[in-house]
Amino acid sequence: MTVKAVKMPCTAPNVYTKVPDGGWGWTIAFAFFFVEALTYGIIKSFGVFFNDLMESFDETNSRISWIISICVFVQTFTAPLSTVLSNRFGHRFVVMAGGVLISTGMVTASFASTVVDMYVTIGVISGLGYCLSFLPTVTILSQYFDKRRSLVTAVASTGECFAVFSFAPAITALKEQIGWRYSLLSVGVLQLSIVICGSLLRPIIIKEQEEVKAQPPEEPTETKYMLENEQTRTSIESIDSGVEITTSPSNVPGNTKAEPKSEEPKEHVQILVENNSTPPEPKTKLLDFSVMRDYSFICYAFFGLFATLGFFAPSLYIIPLSLSLGISKDHSAYILSAMAIAEVFGRISAGWVLNKKPIRKIYIELICVVLLSVALFAFPFASEFWGLMTCSVFFGFMLGTVAGTHIPLLAEDDVVGIAKMSSAAGVYVFIQSLAGLAGPPLAGVLVDTTQNYSSAFYSCAAGMVLGAVFLSLVRPCKAGLCHRQQQCAEESAAEAVLDPPDDFIEMDIGKAENSGKGCDSMA
Repeated sequence: MTVKAVKMPCTAPNVYTKVPDGGWGWTIAFAFFFVEALTYGIIKSFGVFFNDLMESFDETNSRISWIISICVFVQTFTAPLSTVLSNRFGHRFVVMAGGVLISTGMVTASFASTVVDMYVTIGVISGLGYCLSFLPTVTILSQYFDKRRSLVTAVASTGECFAVFSFAPAITALKEQIGWRYSLLSVGVLQLSIVICGSLLRPIIIKEQEEVKAQPPEEPTETKYMLENEQTRTSIESIDSGVEITTSPSNVPGNTKAEPKSEEPKEHVQILVENNSTPPEPKTKLLDFSVMRDYSFICYAFFGLFATLGFFAPSLYIIPLSLSLGISKDHSAYILSAMAIAEVFGRISAGWVLNKKPIRKIYIELICVVLLSVALFAFPFASEFWGLMTCSVFFGFMLGTVAGTHIPLLAEDDVVGIAKMSSAAGVYVFIQSLAGLAGPPLAGVLVDTTQNYSSAFYSCAAGMVLGAVFLSLVRPCKAGLCHRQQQCAEESAAEAVLDPPDDFIEMDIGKAENSGKGCDSMA
């Protein structure tokens, strides 16, 4: 049962004695659902504008794909900045500022006259807003949950899937009525709702209970002095019989005062310190780069780097691929929606499985990544609607198992642990930025060169396979590091046992000298 130390206003941090696994965390999960929908959901639905932008600006696949590529790069490259700002100004302010930037970029992009204008508006301005909105939200959500972290994060992240499912057909229908520019303007206004979601992010402070030992009542001064005189007299009288009473003040090591013993057992009282004022938040490093010395984190970061190649390109190229196979626009939108629905079930299933105890979560993630690679390799073999639909459903399900868990898994002890989650997430997403920048344009260049959309899926599959290789090395690296630390600790303990303390001999010599002086005085 969680205990709240003090009642706080809605703008102050929530103070708990342990991780609540609920409480205000449910509100955070609700906010994260909509932040996911309005960030990654919009990015993955951007493929519905692809052909319109190519016709309006008379550009190639690769140049149009740079819009999302720059956006994803800026979003991931500025992740350390998001971590620093969150630690300095708080998650709430950063997410609200991000919502304003996203909306500003999208609205401005609707008036763009060239593709370069969209590089700046959607790529840079909205990309920075995506970073400031998404990363602080998922970080603070992980702090509110412990046992249910995997399940709650997976379910809350389905907002992205519901957004793709609903936005793709809705935007397609809206374009037919008002055109792609006003449709993009409407999306930008809708994304301003992230500001409301950010206002719900109350910080959390875990303040453990302090144990205070109840001291026995102190005896009167006269009684204390009488007791000491009696002890001294007893010590002197016992010298002749060869008995040394250690209760004498002269025989206590270090000349410490002997405390009178109480017959009553000491009671342990747990006291929760309460304060009417807002408790100060613990000081944390703005960005802790010590995680870069952890080999398991380095392997996990390389996994994220290569796996990112397969996250965005399929959703961008699934509609052009279906159109190239002779499938209608309406049926192409249904394929993208089916992929999103399958991703919902994938995220929930992964969260449910990872929530089981005991289970090695890193191995479950590895199995999902391998199956996701198989799904990407299957796309080029689809030649008609139902074949492409089957591949999309399988890919969506496996994508959900990986996309909804790869960042929360940083909080597991197999990677870095919850204490370094914030800094690790910033560095991890920063490393992903290279793949986010190169992924979609690389796929676009391959498509322009081969005149075949299947080549884009091959490049994604190759990156996912490399990611699986690095993910398989995370656990061995962590186990080897823990073994070395344990070995060093055992060696230090052995040295401490072999080398006795310097004051050990001095203590015995001191006792002998005191005894000798006592005998001389009696003589």
